[in-house]
Amino acid sequence: MVATISEIVVLLVALLHGYFLMLEMFLWDKPAGRKAFGMSKEQAAATKVLAANQGLYNGFIAVGLLWGLIRGAAGYEFKVFFLLCVVVAGVYGAVTASRKILYVQALPGLLGLLLVLSPS
Repeated sequence: MVATISEIVVLLVALLHGYFLMLEMFLWDKPAGRKAFGMSKEQAAATKVLAANQGLYNGFIAVGLLWGLIRGAAGYEFKVFFLLCVVVAGVYGAVTASRKILYVQALPGLLGLLLVLSPS
């Protein structure tokens, strides 16, 4: 049962990072992206390249988590590594950018990590 819940949470974290990729790479300067990050058109235009880079990294996290899921038991280390990356990035983002990141990114990653690490 824990293993199934773990897989679902890891999948949700991967999908969440896929969504971050979309927001940061393709929607950053569009109304949805500006609203999500509370930016003006000018701010979005000035930071678009940086955001796209950030989005690409979120895509790598999503793919790493999906790879871990696809590999089944052999993907354990992938899931642990990429969930740790999610937690560290989320905590760093919460400290340096917005406390909201703690809840949107770090908390789901931590939940997934604890579930992956828990005995089945």
